[in-house]
Amino acid sequence: MDASHKVDLIRPWIDPEERVTVDFHNERGLNGEIVECDGQTVTMVLETAFPHYRQTVTLPLSMVSIGEDKGHYTRNPERPLQYGRLRLVVHEDRPHMA
Repeated sequence: MDASHKVDLIRPWIDPEERVTVDFHNERGLNGEIVECDGQTVTMVLETAFPHYRQTVTLPLSMVSIGEDKGHYTRNPERPLQYGRLRLVVHEDRPHMA
């Protein structure tokens, strides 16, 4: 899948009311929020084990595969309910928090 196709799939999920599933090699099933996606990178905010503390990560699209998580559904009440949400599989370990 080329970068422009990935951007087309990710951009509809740029919404503070929606979450996506993010899988790294060393951690799976993380909740994230897509903040920005340009032609080369995707920026997301990941939930952490600490309440009210989130990790911002910017990754090149070449390191990301896209799928669907059928185990979750969409949250935004203004949109029609969808059973399934975006899953980003990152081909690397999760970056350490500073």
